[in-house]
Amino acid sequence: MQLYCTRPGCSKPTNFFNDLDHLTTLKTVKQKFCTNCGMSLILADRYLTTKLLGQGGFGAAFLARDRYTPGLRQCVVKQFQPSGRLTPNQLQMAQDLFEREAEALEQLGREHSQIPDLFAFFELSIPSPHQATEDKFFYLVQEFIDGETLEERLIRQGKFSESNVLDVLRETLKILQFVHENGSIHRDIKPSNIMWNLNGRLYLLDFGAVKYATTAGGSKASTSIYSLGFAPPEQVSGDEVYPSTDLYALAVTCIMLLTGKQPPELFNAYNNSWKWQSFVQTSQQLADVLDKMLLPVPDQRFQSAIDVLEALVVRPQRPQPPPQPAPLPTPTTSLPAAVSKSQQIPQRASVHPFSILELLGAAAFTGCEGALLAIALFSLPIPAPISAGLWLALSIGLVVVQSRRIIEKVDLVILAGITFAVIGFLPALHAVVAGLALGNGFLAVAVLAVSGGLSAIAVTALFRLIYKLLARFF
Repeated sequence: MQLYCTRPGCSKPTNFFNDLDHLTTLKTVKQKFCTNCGMSLILADRYLTTKLLGQGGFGAAFLARDRYTPGLRQCVVKQFQPSGRLTPNQLQMAQDLFEREAEALEQLGREHSQIPDLFAFFELSIPSPHQATEDKFFYLVQEFIDGETLEERLIRQGKFSESNVLDVLRETLKILQFVHENGSIHRDIKPSNIMWNLNGRLYLLDFGAVKYATTAGGSKASTSIYSLGFAPPEQVSGDEVYPSTDLYALAVTCIMLLTGKQPPELFNAYNNSWKWQSFVQTSQQLADVLDKMLLPVPDQRFQSAIDVLEALVVRPQRPQPPPQPAPLPTPTTSLPAAVSKSQQIPQRASVHPFSILELLGAAAFTGCEGALLAIALFSLPIPAPISAGLWLALSIGLVVVQSRRIIEKVDLVILAGITFAVIGFLPALHAVVAGLALGNGFLAVAVLAVSGGLSAIAVTALFRLIYKLLARFF
């Protein structure tokens, strides 16, 4: 097993111990030491660091295993590791921030499922390799989120669609609403601190810069810790920060995802404004919301995450009341110049448009599900016209619920899998495919289901191409 030394500056931090490949030894061995510097490798007698995940100005993060859990649970070990160039005041401030992160994770992570949970927070004293003294190290252990940060996804796939950015915006706002209502301000919102896990669930990471809301008699000044390009003016200048400080950074994150460009490329320093709209086309509603979040003065922005969420709700336009009859003319009243002859029709709330991948995925699901339903219905002992009518009604129903986004994404895979399992393993529903030269009934069902999905994709792609060509000419 490989163990990674956490001593800062260790020249050969990677260590290999073959005996730890045996579970019994792994769970009972007292300690292992770095073969290069002698640093203890099993932290707090239970955490085995295996890999360096990242390193910053105040610390480092390691992937680790908890040997006192049945499945050797993965976790993240963060070490307080400030550089040697800090003044005593700066060192104390950095240590306070590290302890504050542990406190925030203990409070917020325990109560919100989209914030990593705190597992442990401890101090270790280790003999120095070159002096007759001891070095002090501070560690916190938190939940490991296996996934991809928004920054990593942006690098891998390029800029996000508007619908994807809206998903990120809404989910992050819900988490920030909880953080702010519990008296904290994150102060470091950026793509690298927001992660989608492997199940598509969004998490807010890295509370190393968190600040508690100012209480009566408390200091209003803010430490000058921020990510350049994402922090608003009040944070850069060290003034008091607010919930709207996090909203500003979240808006910068969103325009970075929409445009695929870094913040300095989107900010006009000459007039202190953002010029992101020249790089991407979005709905006017989203543009207005982001622009208000990006205003330089804190009290001109939205004041809470709830305010932003409400501004993102698409509401139908209210119908105007019918025109009132004009009053009879009097010596002091003249007839109006014109009277409206019709009242406005209320607009429907819009549904987020489907991307091309969503459209083709929906087509594949509809074709596959339609083929499975046809096999089952035409195998039942009922007249063929009734089977055809039921199949048509169910197919139309599938299209309607997808168009209204009642079922989407993972729902489609789950529903198709359940239908295939029911029909594929019930021989009574294979009568219609018994005569096909496709092997046994189960194989025939699988082949026809896949063929239906591929056919639906081909037809959908063809019609979309025809639509695009006609739209270009007309």
